[in-house]
Amino acid sequence: MVEQLFTITDKLGIHARPAGSLVKVANQFQSDTKLAFNEKTVNLRSIIQLMSLGVKQGDHVKIIAEGTDENELMEEVKTVLQSEGLANLYEK
Repeated sequence: MVEQLFTITDKLGIHARPAGSLVKVANQFQSDTKLAFNEKTVNLRSIIQLMSLGVKQGDHVKIIAEGTDENELMEEVKTVLQSEGLANLYEK
């Protein structure tokens, strides 16, 4: 299992376009992928679940990947989050 914390930077938070991109990436891999926020964890393969969290700019989220291709999946999720200007790696 691999986990990574991110800070949401998009002024709209996690909205439909980037959520769709995340779901698309998650569905390309076999590993299970989840997003945790405010004591809730949702399947990253479901845009409905992802959008239901109401993640806003400045919020911290955790991506959790578990499975045979978890490292590749996490790298692709990082790429999507950063290239779309949605989030940066969380810096303590």
